[in-house]
Amino acid sequence: MGGIKVYIPDELEKKFRETAMRLFGYGRGSLSIASEKAFSAWLSEVSEVLEFAENIEDPVEAIYGMLSHVKKTGVELQHEASKIRAGKTIEYKSSP
Repeated sequence: MGGIKVYIPDELEKKFRETAMRLFGYGRGSLSIASEKAFSAWLSEVSEVLEFAENIEDPVEAIYGMLSHVKKTGVELQHEASKIRAGKTIEYKSSP
């Protein structure tokens, strides 16, 4: 069995330990079981994305026509996006 040493934020480590022990018991091995499940879930998720990305031969061709239903021009969409971002910035700065 292999070993991996990882460095994560203290708060994440605390939550992970607490959850793993509550779920798998407070004895030895609970962190290993939880880690194995977390690694497996992450690998499964990332593997799907990588497999999809590797099957795309031409990325431009893959996205060509995706916005054909939009009636606005590219410039109009850029202006709209900048207004949305500006509004979110103002909301963020004014929040406590």
